[in-house]
Amino acid sequence: MRDKILLEAEKLQGAMVDTLTRLCRLPAISPHNGGVGEDAKIHELEKIIHELGLSKAKIHYEYVDDDKAQNGKRPSLFLEYPGRKAQRLCILTHIDVVPEGDRTAWTLDPFKPEVRGSRLYGRGVSDNGTCLVSSLYALKALLDSGAEPEYTILLAFVADEELGSHYGLEKLIERENLFRSDDLVIVPDSGNDAGDFIEVAEKAMLQLEFTVLGKQVHASIPHTGINACRVANVLSYEVDEALHKAFKQENKLFTYPFSTFEPTRRFTNVPAVNIVPGREKFSFDCRVLPEINIDDVLGIVNKICKDIEQRTGATIELKVDRADAAQPTTPDNEITKLLVSSIREVFNIEPKAGGIGGGTFAAFFRRKGIPAVVWSQECDGVAHQPDEFTEISYLVNNAKVFALMMAGIKK
Repeated sequence: MRDKILLEAEKLQGAMVDTLTRLCRLPAISPHNGGVGEDAKIHELEKIIHELGLSKAKIHYEYVDDDKAQNGKRPSLFLEYPGRKAQRLCILTHIDVVPEGDRTAWTLDPFKPEVRGSRLYGRGVSDNGTCLVSSLYALKALLDSGAEPEYTILLAFVADEELGSHYGLEKLIERENLFRSDDLVIVPDSGNDAGDFIEVAEKAMLQLEFTVLGKQVHASIPHTGINACRVANVLSYEVDEALHKAFKQENKLFTYPFSTFEPTRRFTNVPAVNIVPGREKFSFDCRVLPEINIDDVLGIVNKICKDIEQRTGATIELKVDRADAAQPTTPDNEITKLLVSSIREVFNIEPKAGGIGGGTFAAFFRRKGIPAVVWSQECDGVAHQPDEFTEISYLVNNAKVFALMMAGIKK
């Protein structure tokens, strides 16, 4: 049965490429990031599911209210297929993608995917399109082989992951009976080319948005105003220096074993060079080791803000978006063992466990006491980049691992 399942997954390679291409032509960018959201793409996915003939599958939508979204709601799609056991194997992927960024850095239209050699190029083909498609075709490969799922299969295609899941899993996981305490959860949204890394821990996420309010004046008389740009420069430097000095802890569970405190986005201020800006806004993205208290980080940031306000006369507003770290998933639970076994079968390697700085759906489950693992074979360093791509063979390999997990085949 194992060999039959793997063979059926290989037969579906062309169909998987076609499906991923079809989906990636529909930009599912958050309306909070300049896009139109997930509606068109997720309804196209529903059509694809019906075309695959999964007659026993129960399909339903879950919506989260969002005033900026089409129809005022953000959609997520759930597919449940019965297995020998009532216990569910849940595979969660996200339907949304990030914007293309600097369009001139691309050698193709980001939303007109192209096959070049062994790769498929386009925005979202790697993050998270490959595993989204692989999870669906894993179920088809399993059924085409004549096997029956060992577990009831839940495939969740969820909105708004890229901007923090506020209109997706953050709300959905609180809904009664949507998820269960005995669910086996895998989130294929992080990995490497070798396929040998299982993510069991994540750093806390802390995003800081600073708004400096000064006084706008003509650039020839700066002494009569308060230059918000200069204040912001000082603020950014002092926050950067203070956080790196205060939090030097090292945790070797993580690929990069330190906390990160990165100044990232700058917002547009004045339209002309001869204007001293009275308003300046910028952001920090911080990924903090689990053993560090986020409140301690914010304490240092708030103290610096107050000090600079007193020194400059400017007013500083701080907006905080935080997701505290959850307890790591241990290696002795059923989902980890099931995943390790399937990786061994497909890749003939011994996977290793570790942590990452990025946030995934897994953290939401871990905070609920539901063990979750994160794994995929994916192309290193291409997510969110120009000319994002996936190796076509990874579609098949991921489908093989998921299908063996669905079948409950253990080595």
